[in-house]
Amino acid sequence: MAVLGKAYNFLLYALATLSGVLIFLSFVMIVVDVTMRILGFTPPSFTIAVVEYGLLWFAVLAAPWLVRIKGHVFIDALAQFLPGLVKRIAAKLVYILCIIAALVYSYNSGKLLINAFVEQKVDVRTVDMPQWVLFLPMPLCFFVVALEFGRYLIGVDDMYSQSIVEREGV
Repeated sequence: MAVLGKAYNFLLYALATLSGVLIFLSFVMIVVDVTMRILGFTPPSFTIAVVEYGLLWFAVLAAPWLVRIKGHVFIDALAQFLPGLVKRIAAKLVYILCIIAALVYSYNSGKLLINAFVEQKVDVRTVDMPQWVLFLPMPLCFFVVALEFGRYLIGVDDMYSQSIVEREGV
């Protein structure tokens, strides 16, 4: 079981690292594109399309890690004022809803991925890109997001364990 946990953590951090690499590469591509324009050269035509793909990919790839570190957006203003038992029950309901939503997204993005691959759909922009490339990380990443909320559900961690002041370091 420990090996499985280590492999899972490796996957989680690998996805986050790949996300960071994509952010950096997008930054470099934008700087090169703008610099070439300023210097009067014609920048590569694929920059905008590739950066758009990068924006989608790095958001999806980072999502599981953000859930793990509680870096995702969530509202806990109401939860801060709930009594202990009510707060725990509300938290469990939130986790269940998040798991269901993530699994629905995982399933539907998987269907889109398979459909785009089978039908050989192409996303036509400044460069033609197989449409399945858009959906490639989504089924896995949304499934891992569901697993992360599952960790909260079974009590490995709790999104609402810290106050706003503790979490924000204020």
